[in-house]
Amino acid sequence: MTLHIYDSLTRKLLPLEPLEPGKVRMYVCGITVYDYCHIGHARMVVVFDMISRWLRASGYELNYVRNITDIDDKIIKMQAIIDMIVKLIANGHAYAAANGDVYYDVSTFESYGQLSGKRVDDLRSGARIEVNEAKTDPLDFVLWKAAKPDEPQWESPWGPGRPGWHIECSAMATACLGDHFDIHGGGMDLQFPHHENEIAQSVGATGARFAQVWLHNGFVQVDDEKMSKSLGNFFTIREVLKKYRGEEIRAFILMSHYRSPVNYSDQQLDAARAALTRLYTALRGADNRGAEHRSYTGEFATRFSAAMKDDFNTPVAFAVLFDLAREINRLRDTDPAAAATHAALLRELGGIIGFLQDDPDAFLQGTGDSAGPDDAAIQAAIDARNAARARKDFAESDRIRDELKDAGITLEDGPAGTTWRR
Repeated sequence: MTLHIYDSLTRKLLPLEPLEPGKVRMYVCGITVYDYCHIGHARMVVVFDMISRWLRASGYELNYVRNITDIDDKIIKMQAIIDMIVKLIANGHAYAAANGDVYYDVSTFESYGQLSGKRVDDLRSGARIEVNEAKTDPLDFVLWKAAKPDEPQWESPWGPGRPGWHIECSAMATACLGDHFDIHGGGMDLQFPHHENEIAQSVGATGARFAQVWLHNGFVQVDDEKMSKSLGNFFTIREVLKKYRGEEIRAFILMSHYRSPVNYSDQQLDAARAALTRLYTALRGADNRGAEHRSYTGEFATRFSAAMKDDFNTPVAFAVLFDLAREINRLRDTDPAAAATHAALLRELGGIIGFLQDDPDAFLQGTGDSAGPDDAAIQAAIDARNAARARKDFAESDRIRDELKDAGITLEDGPAGTTWRR
């Protein structure tokens, strides 16, 4: 089965057909640094990390480029940007204004608006009235900004200044991956104007198609509104990591399809924690990293691969992992060797998308915050309970179990003794 990807430009599910057989070149617009990153930023990073992992696991040689925009970085290399602007002017797609700015002439690019589905006439009629006599059209966007006091600046053929926001990505993508490459990605909020302008710039300068396929991940929402700095409804990654582990945040993100909106809440993160607990519990005891299994063969591996080849359908892939965990639990007592083989497969399939690489006991006995008894106190309580059971004081044994349960600790009695998890 061929990997199919939803292309935001054509709005169709297309087979991945690399321009160079066996190799994929992918550019993803990263974060513009202005403050601590929030969970919306985390979704973009996690989604495209998942995609890059699957491409590599599928045997592609991946060249993955992701930028972080920080204009104050003094070691920035500007020549590729200046060269592209020079080409745009020479090709009749841009003009230098009297004030030192350089603008892209949107009227020269016939397919402007194709990615976002916006019509130029509608954009023009809805454009804000701006006092900017330097522009010939209100839709024209800046490629080079003339220097202003107390702003970073570099020399250029048009005088000192700095690049516009959109031209940076066009220059980086083409410099690193060539004029025409396989995949361009980013958050859905970048479709317009950023990615629309990238296409106009890149095609205008090179004459090539630019990206073969466009991928966009959906928003993280709070109460059905996009999480953003401007709305003040965002949660920083460092804040969330005080309560939840990185793997739990990753599960929260990938248990929804990457193109769908996902609503942020503690309940959703708790559900992600519970899902990982279920999978790590299946690995505990049955886990055998040295067990042999047939990679990418058999029912579970085939179903997992089919889900991932269907536009990176991670919710369905997770359902396969849960079914595999159920099979491990079924085989645990009757066929330990088969359970170990399935556990090795569970760990491998989970690892492909960035999960289940921790020690099961370390995960199950860990916690995302400081609440609850520490490990030593828990073990002391288990020892006391074992002593009560040995002297047949079952009332005391039950009291200790219930006390630990109230503290968020679950005990599991088995042939090898008592284990616990938070």
